[in-house]
Amino acid sequence: MKKAFLTLSALALCVAAGSALAKEYKELRFGVDPSYAPFESKAADGSLVGFDIDLGNAICAELKVKCKWVESDFDGMIPGLKANKFDGVISSMTVTPAREKVIDFSSELFSGPTALVFKKGAALGTDPAALKGKKVGYEQGTIQEAYAKAVLDKAGVETQAYANQDQVYADLISGRLDASIQDMLQAELGFLKSPQGADFEVSKPVDSELLPAKTAVGISKGNKELKALLDKGIQALHDDGTYAAIQKQHFGELNLHSAKK
Repeated sequence: MKKAFLTLSALALCVAAGSALAKEYKELRFGVDPSYAPFESKAADGSLVGFDIDLGNAICAELKVKCKWVESDFDGMIPGLKANKFDGVISSMTVTPAREKVIDFSSELFSGPTALVFKKGAALGTDPAALKGKKVGYEQGTIQEAYAKAVLDKAGVETQAYANQDQVYADLISGRLDASIQDMLQAELGFLKSPQGADFEVSKPVDSELLPAKTAVGISKGNKELKALLDKGIQALHDDGTYAAIQKQHFGELNLHSAKK
């Protein structure tokens, strides 16, 4: 594998030099789980598409580095960072206190709530007590998994883990699940807009301190140089209007920084 980073001493000099850092940095490898349209998924030709993909590519273009995407199930993202399989995670990863103990994060990419998806007419609410006896699926490694284990399981809800979001929806469509729990925007703008999601609806946002909204790039603990570089790129996308253009392309007039629980 080609060396992706400068030595620490050279990197420190580049930080001081400002724009010189972006010119010297050769490649950024981003981990992604492409089962979460419209944020990240695969097109018919196998290429990666989505809001996060466009943001990552734009950050790389701004910093004048090569973008390399490394696919992984979501629960493998943090282990992958620790094993140096990639430099950062751009895959709708929410910033949580538990994750901040083991990895660091860039500045915010976007915010969004969590919701349930279920068959139209099922009249399921977000109150855990009302979901007792129902079967709810979630993607492993997500904040929804933490909520399911800490809240839903204790309320008598039957919960089921899946390796990726596509598998969750497959069992929801087949009737093996009564509901799924995931990012609200992903459900509304991804699944519900697909032919398979036509007979389903989304609940109101689930209100819990276990379900924060802020999403960012996950990076290895203590990598201050990469954080500074990514923050610089993200800010540049806001300053020159690129972020707003990408957001409008995928979400219309919706402001992802105002979507709170």
